[in-house]
Amino acid sequence: MLDLTYEMPKIKTIAGAKHDWELVIGMEVHAQVSSNAKLFSGASTQFGAEPNSNVAFVDAAMPGMLPVINEYCVEQAVRTGLGLKADINLKSAFDRKNYFYPDLPQGYQISQLYHPIVGEGEVLVEMGDGTARMVRIERIHMEQDAGKSIHDMDPHMSFVDLNRTGVCLMEIVSRPDIRGPEEAAAYIAKLRQIMRYLGTCDGNMQNGNLRADVNVSICLPGAYEKYQETQDFSHLGTRCEIKNMNSMRFIQQAIEVEARRQIAIVEGGGEVEQETRLYDPDKGETRSMRSKEEAHDYRYFPDPDLLPLEIEQAWVDDIAAKLPELPDAKKARFIEVFGLTDYDASVLTAEVESASYFEEVAKGRNGKLAANWVINELFGRLKKEDHDITDSPVSPAQLGGIIDLISSDAISGKIAKDLFEIVYTEGGDPAQIVEERGMKQVTDTGAIEAALDEIVAANPAQVEKAKVNPKLAGWFVGQVMKATGGKANPKAVNELVSKKLGG
Repeated sequence: MLDLTYEMPKIKTIAGAKHDWELVIGMEVHAQVSSNAKLFSGASTQFGAEPNSNVAFVDAAMPGMLPVINEYCVEQAVRTGLGLKADINLKSAFDRKNYFYPDLPQGYQISQLYHPIVGEGEVLVEMGDGTARMVRIERIHMEQDAGKSIHDMDPHMSFVDLNRTGVCLMEIVSRPDIRGPEEAAAYIAKLRQIMRYLGTCDGNMQNGNLRADVNVSICLPGAYEKYQETQDFSHLGTRCEIKNMNSMRFIQQAIEVEARRQIAIVEGGGEVEQETRLYDPDKGETRSMRSKEEAHDYRYFPDPDLLPLEIEQAWVDDIAAKLPELPDAKKARFIEVFGLTDYDASVLTAEVESASYFEEVAKGRNGKLAANWVINELFGRLKKEDHDITDSPVSPAQLGGIIDLISSDAISGKIAKDLFEIVYTEGGDPAQIVEERGMKQVTDTGAIEAALDEIVAANPAQVEKAKVNPKLAGWFVGQVMKATGGKANPKAVNELVSKKLGG
């Protein structure tokens, strides 16, 4: 199994006027299921379609229309649960969550309050400095997304786009185990990474496919440990929920701002009210949205149009058997098989496409050398040009070909960088380019020695200086490389210069 030894990160504290305060954060992440059809209809989930073009009769709440569950969405939720090492509930049920809003045609949302599809799980959140925190997952349930109200197209009217209505969401609810803004962002990033590996959510935050409600509270040092011992929430402060966050940077800012707001209230003798708030990044503040509703305010009741959902253990086992290798396991394998550092393995496994690319390049080659070229040369160039690995003009076979030429001493590291530039901008087979353009490294020691002899004969004063101060021998190495057009084998040049001047 995986070696997941780690230290817990330090708890984030904020200094108030009277005390130091700790943060306690829980998250409800809404992840749109990767599926071509909605949860209870066959309407498309395509993003960017004309407003109200992806709407079935069920989504529009036409009279007499009955929901029919999409089995693939259920499979995706189960797959996500398995990826988070969570319990899969063989029996779950759907409830109606009643509230009235223009972008909710039914007047209720079909969700799973009492009997979710997925139970308790866990996520290891690594902080990049050798520390990590295990965040417990309380549950994952499926629910319908609502539509979208648009208020900025007309000064007198609002518009409603129902394309998202009925799209399947997984709500992933964590325990209040997160202790700082950076951990919160890292938790979202890890969830996104796992779901992208699984293929259950594309994690596109810009399109709203991954959003988070962030519950923030404060407590004095020592209070959280009492909560952990007793699971009694009275040891923690009153939490406020910041809704619909879809930016890692804004999530961190909002947590910091909200925590400082609560500290000011408590130290001023007031009490924090449990409520839902919105973060305004322009003003750098959170503002009240509504007081926090309790479950009964939504008037939940079992959906009469949907039978309880029963699945078989054999079906779950079949899904589990087909799970891909997940990030933690892949990272551990890269470190063990290819001899990579923790940092390099983390970079290469951050995205499933990057990991696949690297593995193809490294197959049968020096793993460390392959990692160096993928991370430093390729990723560096792609980032500079704002491209993704899927848009790389250099294929794994081409980059592997460059590495093969380096390993066989056909070209030097310097020539390899020139070759990479040619392949990146023009394409082509690396070996053929080297042959056609005369880029092969000079490994003939006789030719190198002849060039060195000429330089030594022409510079007797420099020779004497180098014999007194061996550090000056580098000048001769540079002159030989210049004389051979950079094609001489650097190792051979250094050895010959050392031998010649040492004598």
